[in-house]
Amino acid sequence: MGYRVAVVGATGNVGREVLNILAERKFPADEVIALASSKSIGREISYGDKILKAKNLDDFDFKGVDFAIMSAGGAISRDWAPKIANSGCIVIDNSSYWRYHSDVPLVVPEVNGHVLDRWLADPKRGNIIANPNCSTAQLVVALKPLHDAARIKRVVVSTYQSVSGAGKEGVDELWNQTKGIFVNDTATPGKFPKQIAFNVIPHIDVFMEDGYTKEEWKVLAETKKILDPKIKVTCTAVRVPVFVGHSEAVNIEFENPISADEARDLLRDAPGISVLDKREPGGYATPVETVGEYDTFVSRIREDNTVENGLVMWVVSDNLRKGAALNTIQIAEELIARGLKARLAA
Repeated sequence: MGYRVAVVGATGNVGREVLNILAERKFPADEVIALASSKSIGREISYGDKILKAKNLDDFDFKGVDFAIMSAGGAISRDWAPKIANSGCIVIDNSSYWRYHSDVPLVVPEVNGHVLDRWLADPKRGNIIANPNCSTAQLVVALKPLHDAARIKRVVVSTYQSVSGAGKEGVDELWNQTKGIFVNDTATPGKFPKQIAFNVIPHIDVFMEDGYTKEEWKVLAETKKILDPKIKVTCTAVRVPVFVGHSEAVNIEFENPISADEARDLLRDAPGISVLDKREPGGYATPVETVGEYDTFVSRIREDNTVENGLVMWVVSDNLRKGAALNTIQIAEELIARGLKARLAA
């Protein structure tokens, strides 16, 4: 018997991508239910060769549902995830709300999938699993094999994040501003604090007291929770006029020696990574090439001679996939692989 899967926030950018990937990967689902807010009831969404009609989250009964994949924002997750989890359904949440709770696992399967064994064995588990921030997910996938080999001391990352990370409003704003500039319209900011078309904005999420933004803090906190709490991390998050695909310039300092050639070989053998690293024009990944891809792409791997054991690299991924939708589905697949059985629908 297959699984019953509910996608909460199915009409949004990430929710639609969840449905696409469930179909692409032939996830063993007997039933997939699209759920959304009351204003989206009846809206049609593609799931493989099927069309689903969005149902109302407010009056849906989760009894007998195995997985709820939530991509509806922090407030919805805060209010709904415990209710859904109490019905016996496993919640895999894309929002930031549950990531920092000590009793909620924060999982990237290629990096720390083993934590699910302990979680599955815990009779008091809360049935909520958190998905990391999109920038964190691709970063830790690339860091993991290098950390295992040479122990990372410090990471300095600058992110170049696409507007799809801000949802449909962000995509629409870039599209409308770009069109408007060509006909001499004023590019009026709305979703973003400044013009995004033909510009970059070193500001994502709210500012905190120490001068970092919340987005930057997420990368720091989540990298430590997923990979190693001893790693020192600093981040600058930048919004760029790209529709889909987040990029990162990553500088790493290690405890032990590691060469660029060694790093390249380790990354080529690591799960979820494609290395595209030719020292010639075009011999590197850019966001355009990663759209629709599952892997995180690593390029420009080179040694940093300003520290004793240092590397620099360029990391790019489809933020709607590995950064969000794909990772949630991989978590569900990992749970199944580790022995989770479908429940009989009541």
